[in-house]
Amino acid sequence: MTDTPSPAPGKVRVPAGDLRAFAAALLEKGGLSTEHAATTADVFVWAALRGVDSHGIARVPAYLELLAKGVANAAPDIRIESTTPAAAVLDADRAPGPVALTAAAEEAVRRARATGIASVGVRHTVHTGAIGYYVAKIAEQGLVGLGFVAGMPNMGYTGVKGAAVATSPLAIAVPAAAHAPLLLDMATATVALGRIRQAKASGTPLPEGAAATEDGTPTTDPEKAVMPLPLGGAKGSGMSLAFELLTSVLVGAPIFSAFHSDDPGGRKHRQNALLIALDPVAFGSDADIFTTAVDTTLDTLKGLPVADDADAVYYPGERSTAVATERGAGGIPVAPKVWRALTESAENFGITPPATV
Repeated sequence: MTDTPSPAPGKVRVPAGDLRAFAAALLEKGGLSTEHAATTADVFVWAALRGVDSHGIARVPAYLELLAKGVANAAPDIRIESTTPAAAVLDADRAPGPVALTAAAEEAVRRARATGIASVGVRHTVHTGAIGYYVAKIAEQGLVGLGFVAGMPNMGYTGVKGAAVATSPLAIAVPAAAHAPLLLDMATATVALGRIRQAKASGTPLPEGAAATEDGTPTTDPEKAVMPLPLGGAKGSGMSLAFELLTSVLVGAPIFSAFHSDDPGGRKHRQNALLIALDPVAFGSDADIFTTAVDTTLDTLKGLPVADDADAVYYPGERSTAVATERGAGGIPVAPKVWRALTESAENFGITPPATV
């Protein structure tokens, strides 16, 4: 058995449960209901446990700001509209994404149990958080989960000068029997905006073809980089545009066309999403037979010859599951800047921060 790795210099570690309760307390003081604060905190800690720090606990200060400015609605009137059993639209009324998409995932599972496959579109939410969380929740119920998100244009598009489309992500979760679920969670950008900010803070050059200046010129200089470039060039930008059609346009809340219009309201921050749940039983497969076959597929992959420059063969989500196990045992590392922002908010709200380890 190996010792838990020490956090990077300057970082502190906080037990996951304590960090979840701390984040929830801050968000509740920021205006969310007890239930919505707990849901949002759970999404952040889930991401932090898995090593997705850009969508982890570092998001709490940003959400407090969204709530304080009224960009996010602390008391949303969330409504579900539906004209058919297998499909629905959840109008989020500017609820934080974790609140809206968690409700959408639950609704998709409920409907898929009856119809075999169900989709729930989410309209007018604010920052969806780690989309992998929601499809993982669907997979926990033994169903296959798929998710797509569209947001504000902040990424280049092949052939266009400047920002054109969003770094819209997709996620797929497939339950297994003995293995952790397959979890593919990826953006359509080469790197996340958070990665560009981290490179700027550390002065580390960015990879070739990962980012661009304001006019779309590729650069490795983090001081000049303002937006990511699409993954695979035209493939990534094409996927982002497709996700805008599958989410925003589908639910009657276009973002792309409004953003590039003369309407000032078109640049008001918002996001849309689509979650899909598939019940393997509806496709003629017993649930246990399906998950066992998934295990066989994953075992086959992991049994293939390992390349000379690799230590092992991994399937999507496997390494982040291992990180979650390590961080669950040894605490979640929190960067000094983030911890300072959290503790300052705690002081303002009269909350005692958790002890660090």
